[in-house]
Amino acid sequence: MRTAFLGTTAFAAAILGRLGESAHRPALVISRPDAPAGRGRRLTAPPVADTARALGIELHQPPSVNDEATRRHLAAAAPEAVVVCAFGALIKEPLLSDFPMYNVHPSLLPRWRGAAPVERAIMAGDAETGVGIMRLTAGLDEGPVCLQGREPIAPDDDYASLAERLEVLGADLLIRALDEQPPFVPQPEDGATYAEKITGADRTLDPAAPAAAQERVVRALHPHIGARVDLGAEGMLGVHAARALAPGTGGPAGALTIDGDRALYGDLELVEVQPPGRRAMPAAAWLRGRG
Repeated sequence: MRTAFLGTTAFAAAILGRLGESAHRPALVISRPDAPAGRGRRLTAPPVADTARALGIELHQPPSVNDEATRRHLAAAAPEAVVVCAFGALIKEPLLSDFPMYNVHPSLLPRWRGAAPVERAIMAGDAETGVGIMRLTAGLDEGPVCLQGREPIAPDDDYASLAERLEVLGADLLIRALDEQPPFVPQPEDGATYAEKITGADRTLDPAAPAAAQERVVRALHPHIGARVDLGAEGMLGVHAARALAPGTGGPAGALTIDGDRALYGDLELVEVQPPGRRAMPAAAWLRGRG
């Protein structure tokens, strides 16, 4: 089947990589414009744009996917179906109705509709998540689903390890959906939850939360966003890895305390940290440098 692909993130780039090697190789890839990234704010291409170039597929990065010029560009590619994955901008009418649209969404819909389904599933302590292939509609991830696969969330999973498995599952389901074209079934509204975009407040560990919940935040945001602890005058300490201790076995809630070579934030042991303006390091090394 002749396709086009709309996506932006590293997750979407992994799906594009598999799709580009299949019988449904896209004739056109549309991604978001290059944007400043990192501490140096250097103009950086989205991961999907890099993957499209590596695959030798025509790439288009319009300011708006919904403008008339982009609709004409997409129509010229003559896709039989358009695949959407983590594009990061709303796709509106009349573009929505121009082509059959298959959306690769990493959750067990209707749970975790929205922008950050993998992170929110880990944060919530869900035992499993998955990927659904759904028809894109005007409602936020509310379209009917044709295929769905489940994936357990291990106690030590972080975003990177879980997303890697979901990429494989999502690509397998997408290719199967394009091969077999199974019917789409409406989602139930019962059990619908929304995975809101990760904000600065989400990144900052809540000192009043149980250590197990704080640890899940650290895992959910590693390595792509990063959790942090507010040390007041010392600034924000990035937290890349942490371990929840038994309740009452750490230090005072909301305070950084030192136990030998261990850094404790309440009942949360900080295992790997990143001081402001420095690289990530074991917490013990940070403590030695801190004095």
